[in-house]
Amino acid sequence: MTTYNNIDEIYQPEQIEPYVQNIWEKNNYFKVTENINKEKYYCLAMLPYPSGNLHMGHVRNYTISDVISRYHRMLGKNVLQPMGWDAFGLPAEEAAIKNNISPKTWTYQNIQKMKKQLKLLGFSYDWSREITTCESSFYHWEQWFFTKLYQSNLVYKKKSSVNWCPTDKTVLANEQIINGCCWRCNTKVILKYISQWFIRTTKYAEELLNDIKYLTQWPDKVKKMQKNWIGRMEIYEISLKILNSTEKIIIQTNIPDEIINTTYISISPFHDFVQKIIKKRKKIKKFIQNICNIMQKKNSINCITTLGINTNQYAIHPLTKALLPIWINNILLINDISDAIFSTPINNKNDFNFATKYQIKKQPKFILYNKKYTCNQYKTKNNTKKILYIDHLNDLKNKQINSTIINKILKKNGIAKLNVKYKLKDWTVSRQRYWGTPIPMLTNKKGKITPIPDNQLPLILSEQKNIVNFQHTKNQNKIHPIYINGKKFFKESDTFDTFMESSWYYIRYISPKFNTGIVDKNASNYWLPIDQYVGGIEHATMHLIYIRFYHKLLRDFGWVKTDEPIKQLLCQGMVLSNAFYYITHDNKKKWIDPKFVQIKKNTIGEKVYIHNITQKKLIHAGMIKMSKSKNNGIEPDIMIKKYGADTVRLFIMFAAPVENSLEWKESGIKGIHRFLQKLWKLIYYHINNIFFQKKIYLKKLTIKQQQIRSLLHKTIAKVSDDIERRKTFNTAISEIMKCVNYIIQQTIENEQDYLLVQEALTIIIKMLYPFVPHFSFFILKNMLNTHTENGEILWPKFDPNAIITQFKTKIIIQINGKIRCRISTSSSLSKEQIVNLAKLEPSIIKYTNHAKIKKIIYIPNKILNLVLY
Repeated sequence: MTTYNNIDEIYQPEQIEPYVQNIWEKNNYFKVTENINKEKYYCLAMLPYPSGNLHMGHVRNYTISDVISRYHRMLGKNVLQPMGWDAFGLPAEEAAIKNNISPKTWTYQNIQKMKKQLKLLGFSYDWSREITTCESSFYHWEQWFFTKLYQSNLVYKKKSSVNWCPTDKTVLANEQIINGCCWRCNTKVILKYISQWFIRTTKYAEELLNDIKYLTQWPDKVKKMQKNWIGRMEIYEISLKILNSTEKIIIQTNIPDEIINTTYISISPFHDFVQKIIKKRKKIKKFIQNICNIMQKKNSINCITTLGINTNQYAIHPLTKALLPIWINNILLINDISDAIFSTPINNKNDFNFATKYQIKKQPKFILYNKKYTCNQYKTKNNTKKILYIDHLNDLKNKQINSTIINKILKKNGIAKLNVKYKLKDWTVSRQRYWGTPIPMLTNKKGKITPIPDNQLPLILSEQKNIVNFQHTKNQNKIHPIYINGKKFFKESDTFDTFMESSWYYIRYISPKFNTGIVDKNASNYWLPIDQYVGGIEHATMHLIYIRFYHKLLRDFGWVKTDEPIKQLLCQGMVLSNAFYYITHDNKKKWIDPKFVQIKKNTIGEKVYIHNITQKKLIHAGMIKMSKSKNNGIEPDIMIKKYGADTVRLFIMFAAPVENSLEWKESGIKGIHRFLQKLWKLIYYHINNIFFQKKIYLKKLTIKQQQIRSLLHKTIAKVSDDIERRKTFNTAISEIMKCVNYIIQQTIENEQDYLLVQEALTIIIKMLYPFVPHFSFFILKNMLNTHTENGEILWPKFDPNAIITQFKTKIIIQINGKIRCRISTSSSLSKEQIVNLAKLEPSIIKYTNHAKIKKIIYIPNKILNLVLY
């Protein structure tokens, strides 16, 4: 379709949308550069993983960000809205193994599909800034920055107990475990003891927590989740001497009075103290190995049997000087506070059971009796017996006793000190998979670690053309060493956690082709922070923690100036759809596509769901999250082909508040399509009578015309506020629809009426532009002839003078004595003027159009009753 000289009466999105998209692409409408003379606006939605096809969750996310971007562009701002691909990751590797292709091939095929779908939806991206995280031009700078972090002691490698997903066969960070399961595949997580790379997130824990107060435009729920996840705790560190040694062992506890009732010390199998004695103690070494084997075999950390072994070392009680045996206890692997604790059998069931199992004394050295703490006798060096009484604890209540023990005894003698600890752990960034960014570190035969020099970066991921074999990749790293200054080094075989790429990708959009650093500093100073970020709340304690942390790292290395990366955050709800299933013979759920479901009624009128192929009776699971596994997803392409991209966009923004779940109902999308058809017809019939070159004489407007214009500008104010401040897009659309319905009801009697309707239609179409850009762009360009140069469409200006402020009286309008509506009007209007206003109301027109007025009863400024034949 190349020309629109003859406008069709019927709205045909399948012709309009490609036509408009071609204009946008041909003229680079959405390409931007830094412009210090314009206010910038950086709008970003979380980048997608290229899994094959867009789903409705994607469509909702990206429609929201596009509506916001287009609105701010209409305000005259320099708007950056980029798009890219979170291209590394496990699904590509698994798909490659399954389909016998390389993960790179699978990934790029999916990118092409999804990019085509995004363009069909008319999103206003600057595609010149597109990034793909599996390209070396991107991860080059991730590797480079990691080496700088290592040189600044913000990165380290050590053996530790880590979370292991048996299904995905890789380590998980604490943030990637939900209810004890892998965030991706929902498999129960086990513990494993292996060497891993870490970034010192804990160095920034205090700042990450304190700076939450500056996130004033973030949802309170997200901020609360982050506070809880960082988990600031005041912990007492109590230092215990070890018998016949200069060593000390530190107990971290938030219950320091446990020292009164302790009978032994428990430490983790991987405590530093254990690592020091393990070389000389074969029995302990064997025990540790057994623990590691059990961790790898069990399918849940909660299923690990309590095991222990005596180190035959003793800590000296700081008050009684009693000897406390030090036991290795595997339960401390899952302890959130410390890897060394006071064990108190008389207070703690687990400690009691452990003490019973290994025949450890259960009674403490401190005994509370007759409101007096004392201790058992013990021998001094000259073999004399001594009893220690703590007289100032007499007659004190529990809380006072606790405080006294800490402040007057332990702290005073330098045994205890108050410290701050966080639930947040250092970030485990190693992953034991192939399809990821190679970690740019080298190790020689002696175990010495060195970063890859800058001039040898990027470290390119080796190509795998067929089935991925990670072990083969490991071997290749050993077979093909790297030489630095003539010395042989071996490449690290692990790859980065893909959350590494998504923690800094937003900054690469700013200067994607910059090749002398991670970002062009001038560009980052212009564009940052992100003005609006859109994504799911499920990332609150994963991606949204990591992105804040990484930004602070970049700031401290001088690449950005702001303390936080995101000014305003919007978390959209899920898209829900009906789901149906039946139980198979092997007691599994077989999920059925809703399009194959028939709804019938049984003898008592209840709904019955039938599979129209097998005629099996189905169970309705309700409205649940769209999912491929539940077979209840809706293909965006099908909806676009059937109704048009603009209809899909408008329905998604209208059907529910953005932070709520959206229930997908085709009846709703049909209703939106009818609305656009109705508006199209209204404009179609109007264009033959437009007075293009004439202006409205505002001083000569009748009361009726003033009311129309007043409503129009009230709508501009309301819609502007709903979009920009409140982010209540559904109410904005509702206001526009009300305005359209009001305009449809108006009769056109003269030239001023025509001009007023033209103004109203132009404003309505402009307000709809962020939601239905193809529809609006086409009408403004080809039908209303109000298109500006270079395709720029400006947001309609609100005229406060158009608002009729003297309307202070509400009058009840009745038909034959029954209330039909109320109108606001001026108390100075005559009876005839009130009658004329009443006749313009849609709820009155439907009665007066088919009957004549027999009598008019008017009580001034109160009631108007029209008596009809």
